[in-house]
Amino acid sequence: MHSGPGSSGALSRHLRDRVRRWSSGSAEGQREVLLLLVLGVTISFAVSVAAYDLVPTPAYFVWLIVAMLLLRFRPLAVMTGWTATLAVAAMVLDGPINGPRAAILAALAVAVALILFQSSRQRSGLPSPLSEIMLAELKKRLQAQGTIPPLPAPWHVESAMIAADGVGYAGDFLVADLDEEERFLELILVDVVGKGLGAGPHALQFAGALGGLVGALEPRELMAAANRFLLRRHLDESFATAVHVRLDLTDGRYTIASAGHPPALRWHQADGGWVVDNARGMALGIQPTPDLDLSEGVLGPGDALLFYTDGVVESRTDDLDVGIDWLRDIAGDAIREGAVGSAQRMIKQVTRGDDDRAVLLLTRLEDASRARG
Repeated sequence: MHSGPGSSGALSRHLRDRVRRWSSGSAEGQREVLLLLVLGVTISFAVSVAAYDLVPTPAYFVWLIVAMLLLRFRPLAVMTGWTATLAVAAMVLDGPINGPRAAILAALAVAVALILFQSSRQRSGLPSPLSEIMLAELKKRLQAQGTIPPLPAPWHVESAMIAADGVGYAGDFLVADLDEEERFLELILVDVVGKGLGAGPHALQFAGALGGLVGALEPRELMAAANRFLLRRHLDESFATAVHVRLDLTDGRYTIASAGHPPALRWHQADGGWVVDNARGMALGIQPTPDLDLSEGVLGPGDALLFYTDGVVESRTDDLDVGIDWLRDIAGDAIREGAVGSAQRMIKQVTRGDDDRAVLLLTRLEDASRARG
């Protein structure tokens, strides 16, 4: 009486394990899928022999498409060979090969050749669905680096990013760290060379390196270590701009280090306007000892810091200063509506160029009860 639910649960776990094994791209997972597909084609052949009209030779194209989506090259070669053999045998056993049937066989041969050619050209060595899973995992890991932990009142941080061309893989990324005592918050906003999918691998690798440095080094030493990391890669286009902020959550004191990044903006609640910060520096990955000028300050109630990448303010027709003035205007309107949600309100108004875009807003709220909003 009670074996049904238990059996169903065991079957569900078994299927999940098999899907997980396939999604890993392992040889064992590929063998299991290959055996299932070979079994399916064999059953189709048995039906074809008994009643060819139910499963004619063109029906075997479906098996070829499924195999192309699920199998790596070597098991795919076995599967296509087996499928083509049984498809031809089914037609031969049903009757003579006339003109239309010869055309079907020619199309089958072309399909097999194209499928194998396409599979052999996969740079990742994986079928398309597995490549998509791998890219999704890379994207997930990149985004995880920038997960901002919950902050104590009255602090609020939020970011908004849009990748170039809407591909979902950007060269702009964020690294965040809050120490165990919840006193020091460190944020690094980075823009690696390139945009969209082409910049994704560089961003992922650099984010991993920064994730191991943040919280362990002082701002100037952190930037120097990041610079050495990029130089050691010895790539023609392996440089990045970055801005690092270290905030003491107990008193609001902060330090900003900028390496070739557009200047940060400081919101003074008392004056009701944005002021351009004076932290400057050379981009990372260009020279062994880049110049860095740090800035320091204190955030009072209602004050904020705004960081952004060049895709937010640059355009083909206007210089950077024009873009910064434009951002000061829209950011002023956004923060007057309330700091919570203002990053999204800013990024939605950015229509300049086709570069990756990112904004990061750090605020000391006047109303501490909204700090986690």
